[in-house]
Amino acid sequence: MAISWTTDQALALAPDASSAKAGRELSSAGKWVTLGRRGEAIWGECKGSGASPYRTQVDLTEPAFRCSCPSRKFPCKHGLGLMLIFAADPAALADAEPPAWVSEWLASRAERAEKQTQKATEPEKPADTAAQAKRAAQREAKVAGGVQELDRWMRDLMRGGFAEIASRLYSYWDTPAKRMVDAQAPGLARMMREMAGIPATGSGWQERLLERLGRLHLLLQGYGRLETLPAETQADIRTAMGFNVSQEQVLAEPGVRDRWFVAAQRVEEEEQLRVQRTWLWGEQSGSPALVLSFAHASQPIGDGLVPGSLLDADLAFFPGAFPLRALVKTRHEAVPSVSDIPAHGYPTIELATAAYAAALARSPWLDRYPFALRDVFLAASEGQWEAQDTEGHALPISPSFAHGWRLMGIAGGRPVTLWGEWNGASFLPLSAWADGRFYALPGGAQ
Repeated sequence: MAISWTTDQALALAPDASSAKAGRELSSAGKWVTLGRRGEAIWGECKGSGASPYRTQVDLTEPAFRCSCPSRKFPCKHGLGLMLIFAADPAALADAEPPAWVSEWLASRAERAEKQTQKATEPEKPADTAAQAKRAAQREAKVAGGVQELDRWMRDLMRGGFAEIASRLYSYWDTPAKRMVDAQAPGLARMMREMAGIPATGSGWQERLLERLGRLHLLLQGYGRLETLPAETQADIRTAMGFNVSQEQVLAEPGVRDRWFVAAQRVEEEEQLRVQRTWLWGEQSGSPALVLSFAHASQPIGDGLVPGSLLDADLAFFPGAFPLRALVKTRHEAVPSVSDIPAHGYPTIELATAAYAAALARSPWLDRYPFALRDVFLAASEGQWEAQDTEGHALPISPSFAHGWRLMGIAGGRPVTLWGEWNGASFLPLSAWADGRFYALPGGAQ
């Protein structure tokens, strides 16, 4: 089945606002010397400043891009311009035999995919189990020592109370966080650094800090009696502590096939790393899934997950009591763009928060939970945005949400469906469906 794209979906691929603007400037067929299409490949030659036009090609199945221009952005403005032409008027790209420079690229991609498939089916080389066991035991000993040290730190904090916490320097939190890094428990270090800013969040910070400390205490106690807990809870605790599960181990498990709606996406900077969170919902299962993608600060994130599109695929989920994070195990045939609003989501805020409470009861260390809120209104209350449902219930919108007025304009006073992240205190909208169209809200926050 042929893949179709919308202009919004094409623009969502832009690495930044300047690239999106430059791509729009190249979205006229008159800027291109040649345009063509065959199957799920599109290509064109765009006039540039050099003697020869830039050769641009796109494999729509992921999508994947290649261009002869010197730009280090991915996709470049030529790739975006070509995608925008295709989205606006597919007929502008006439069906034709691919030129050699396109055929060679497609063949090399097919060859790489075949090698990856072969590699995945090859038997693994025997591992040095003794060396692995030794390294694992050494790390467990370090983590156990860090857990004991952090437990003593927390007890000292609770004995002293919160009276002086607000005046503490960042080093008060960062010093034990660094110790947890040394103890090879990066998850604990992250939790400590996140708590450092809570005393500066205004009224009610004491309750918010106490809630975070309670989760941390539960995690430390759980790790201390890990072997007595169910396997799924053990997996959640180890993940929260910072132990990784290899992708090979996850992909070895059976996948869950569905038509997954790519509902929302957010990219955050973590030191020198860009982390992209993509939320999906299964069309048949109604289950959410989270796909994490990573790239160096200067490198593109090319996972081909475009907000507002459908993905027919098998997802393999990481172990846990409430599995959310997943890997795309197998992609199947192309799926057309969404033409009607997906059927999943919560018709009331009460049902959404009840689902969150049930998930939190199974996995208390969930940082974020996906919400799909149907038929809600955006309103301003006492200087803060809220999402209100038809029953009069409301959720506070995250103070960092940067697109309130744009969303008001999109809604036009009508109810909309919002996808986003709930952290237990506020909701961050990341995308919306209004008046028959899907809208990505880039980044959601400033």
